Amino acid sequence: MFRHQGKSRTLKHNLRIATVLSFVAGIVNVTGFLSFKQLTTNVTGHFALFISDVANFEFWKGTVYFLYIFSFLFGSFLSSFLIEAFREKKKLNLFVLPTIIESLILIAIALISNVTKIKYPDLIVCLLLFAMGLQNSYVTKISNTIVRTTHLTGLFTDLGIELSQLFFPKSYPKRDQIKATIKLRIYIICFFFLGGITGGYLYSSIGLELNTLLLGAIILLISLFYDDLRYRLIKTNRKYKQRKTQHINTY
Repeated sequence: MFRHQGKSRTLKHNLRIATVLSFVAGIVNVTGFLSFKQLTTNVTGHFALFISDVANFEFWKGTVYFLYIFSFLFGSFLSSFLIEAFREKKKLNLFVLPTIIESLILIAIALISNVTKIKYPDLIVCLLLFAMGLQNSYVTKISNTIVRTTHLTGLFTDLGIELSQLFFPKSYPKRDQIKATIKLRIYIICFFFLGGITGGYLYSSIGLELNTLLLGAIILLISLFYDDLRYRLIKTNRKYKQRKTQHINTY
């Protein structure tokens, strides 16, 4: 999921990471909205409100929306910066650090909500947007710009375009490739929706409130370390088979 990069990535790898991260994004989105009445996985609405306040000369009021936008942008920047900075260290999984930072942010917000009443909700919204900026950046880079998981506007646009292409086989002969991409879009949309339902249920019906974010963090960490653990087991198994083969060949 996280380890395969470049030409070694397949549709299967992208489907796996898309389902995990879109599910987490769905949880974060509904949890942030129920807690603070703000969208916490994309900045489209915030940008519109920022422009509206500026147009009405309410610059101070619009500052908070600017901070929301900047937080997402900075998260995206930092994620990409860390990936590029550690790219030459081949022993290190480039996407570990951004994923861990995202997980720690979700865990910290949940724990803080248990210890004290949140006095600065705008700061928490900024942190959630920062975390989603991190996620959207590293999943975009690892999938070679194929997967984006934190907002659906572009997904529905791309899905509509690709569905229309199926009706013109002469102009678009690579139907298998188009169908594979459509499948990927549908997976992201469905798991974002499922994550939202799960987050809403845990937040409201179970009463977890911001502790719902812990589920997102746990899913991220399990998927990250499961991927590395699986890779190490496969590598160890290959070495064992090679040594066994060499041992047999000596006799």
